[in-house]
Amino acid sequence: MAHVLSVNAGRPEPNPDRPTKQTGIGKLPVPYAFVRAPGPKRGGLGSGVEGDFIGSRKHHGGDSQAVYAFAREELDWWGEQLGRRLPDGMFGENLTTSGLPVDDGLIGEQWSVGDEVVLEVTGPRVPCATFRHHMAERGWVRRFTERGLTGAYLAVVTPGTVRPDDAIVVLGRPDHDVTLPLAFRAFMGEVDAAERVLAARCLPAHEEDWLRGRLRRRTRGA
Repeated sequence: MAHVLSVNAGRPEPNPDRPTKQTGIGKLPVPYAFVRAPGPKRGGLGSGVEGDFIGSRKHHGGDSQAVYAFAREELDWWGEQLGRRLPDGMFGENLTTSGLPVDDGLIGEQWSVGDEVVLEVTGPRVPCATFRHHMAERGWVRRFTERGLTGAYLAVVTPGTVRPDDAIVVLGRPDHDVTLPLAFRAFMGEVDAAERVLAARCLPAHEEDWLRGRLRRRTRGA
């Protein structure tokens, strides 16, 4: 049965990519966490998970990136490739899942988590320099991008408490075909993928505007 394997939160720690800043990417398991919509990136609460620290609110957090989920099965795959064990929370995920094909998720599909919470898939994770330094693997961003299975950013539709072993049920899927990997390829500059994603009108408004602008610039320069 698909379920939450671990609930993870990060505390402030030095950011090796930006010495004057802090990061919360190094997340550790907690017994439970209350999740709620955090508001906008700037001026909001940051993470949708209470007690979870976000260092760069310009690029992370906010309503459309309130919670980040990653599959334990994919962590295990990476562990085999890298030759080391990757603990729950290693990729900065708030929810480490088991039995759920996270990267098959469609933008806009909703999950119930436990007895209270409903989350909505909003988009893929895009790797950044902080992630690269955190992993300390040569060519990490390139390798992660080539793999293309990024996990899911989620918005909080119905707040509540999430605990390990909570069941995850996919409540409904939209009628388009925009999966997380397709959206990721669009964000990384693949023109055909961007056109398909924009045609589906499934992204949060600010991300749709950003992607449309990027596509316009790329096609003008082609």
